[in-house]
Amino acid sequence: MTRTLIAESQLRRGRGRLVYGLLLAGVLVGFTLIFIGPLYWMVTGALKSGTEIAQTPPTLFPTDPQPQNYADAWSRLNLAKLLFNTFYYALGALLFQLVLDTAAAYALSKLRPRFGNAILGLMLATLMIPAMVLIIPQYVTVIDLPLVHLSLLDSPFAIWLPAVANAFNIFLLKRFFDSIPEDLMSAAVMDGATPLRTLWSIVLPISRPILGVVSIFAVTAVWKDFLWPKLVMPSPETRTVSVGIYAFSGGTPMNIVVAAAVIAAVPTVVFFLIFQKSIVSGLTAGGLKE
Repeated sequence: MTRTLIAESQLRRGRGRLVYGLLLAGVLVGFTLIFIGPLYWMVTGALKSGTEIAQTPPTLFPTDPQPQNYADAWSRLNLAKLLFNTFYYALGALLFQLVLDTAAAYALSKLRPRFGNAILGLMLATLMIPAMVLIIPQYVTVIDLPLVHLSLLDSPFAIWLPAVANAFNIFLLKRFFDSIPEDLMSAAVMDGATPLRTLWSIVLPISRPILGVVSIFAVTAVWKDFLWPKLVMPSPETRTVSVGIYAFSGGTPMNIVVAAAVIAAVPTVVFFLIFQKSIVSGLTAGGLKE
């Protein structure tokens, strides 16, 4: 039986179904416009001239579409280099998180070390700390790495290492690992499998949905980040795409900057559209045990 906010009997009375349908359609259209509106403005704004995009009130459609803006943005802002840098940082952060966060979640879930619950609680407590509060101590650590006294400025490790300390991803992975039957783990032990072999041969193949979710979060977090890469990647050769667009925005026409923003957003939008089912299946997998 389908459950709704309004009882089926009420929907059958008079104009109940019509009113309910209109309200539902209105809510859906309203939220769609709220989310799609900025994207539509960005895509159409990139096709406008510099004068038209600054016009008040703004035009709904470009009066004279200029697709050349995208080519100008690609060449003038050196987007190929910026996109390559961002992809390189995102790929490195992904690999580090898949290896280290998976190992940490597996240890907390299946190896159950002493004080494991306390460690997990402390990690989850860090989620309550605003990210801006951590900027200064992280930056001080990066410019003078403790013990070795090395500066990580303009080094990809300045992005990769802070990305590994992701309590949310560790929690997601542990939550999924907890749902793996203990009988399966016991059978692997009886067959002589070591904990590492059990992780590689049994746990990881089962955990592909949640690993896909962690991968999406890792890539998008690096791709959209602005403040941290701006601090630790001051050199023009090491900038990410968001920092590079901001750096060139001062002396570049607004329509060219908007076109560059559209190009920078395309990879993440395509990435999400391809793997959107993995997000839902990965977040719901392991939530209920049979």
